[in-house]
Amino acid sequence: MKAPTAGKRRKSVARPEARAQYAALPYRVEPDLEILLVTSRETGRWVIPKGWPMKGKTRREAAAIEALEEAGVEGPMIRKPVGAYDYLKILRSGESQRCRVTVFAVEVTVQHDTWREQDQRSSQWFDWDAAAAAVREPGLGRLIRKFAVDVSSGRAPAPVSLAPPPA
Repeated sequence: MKAPTAGKRRKSVARPEARAQYAALPYRVEPDLEILLVTSRETGRWVIPKGWPMKGKTRREAAAIEALEEAGVEGPMIRKPVGAYDYLKILRSGESQRCRVTVFAVEVTVQHDTWREQDQRSSQWFDWDAAAAAVREPGLGRLIRKFAVDVSSGRAPAPVSLAPPPA
């Protein structure tokens, strides 16, 4: 039997089951559909704002918080997810983790000049087809393309505010 090589670390899966993440798909229609992408902190690849579940927050609320923290944007969100995709996240430990990302579309009405993670990420508006091509996760690219078709055909549901109605 061959002895393990010193200094080589074998990549393993942290958990065999997929872990949930929630994401925002920031968009605007001026006059054509544009998608806001941000860079990931670790690799600098183009992604959408996403993160782990938050105690006491709904999936949609968690996605809205990620949009604000990672991209500095706010706005009404489509009530139901526009889709989901899977990807493999490399953790700080070097292990990989399968993740299932549920995505909520947010119609950007406010883009802040400053926000929590602005020094850790870049952000850029892309037309929808360039956004779909810029992301590395194939499932996310397909989700962006499907969302663009739904918006252009009028099949996308109207976004609604997360804020409670005025009293």
